[in-house]
Amino acid sequence: MAVKVKNEECVGCGACEDVCPQSAIKIENDIAVINEKDCVDCGACVDECPNSAISMD
Repeated sequence: MAVKVKNEECVGCGACEDVCPQSAIKIENDIAVINEKDCVDCGACVDECPNSAISMD
């Protein structure tokens, strides 16, 4: 699975960045950007996002 950010839904609140155990998410230009190399697909960010802007596909 791969974690994906729906850019049109993301408001850059940083909730996902704060909860990521791998520090694989950074907020850039008010959008969450996931470093796929560091991401372990744990889903913590998916559960934390208040706008449902992150999904696992």
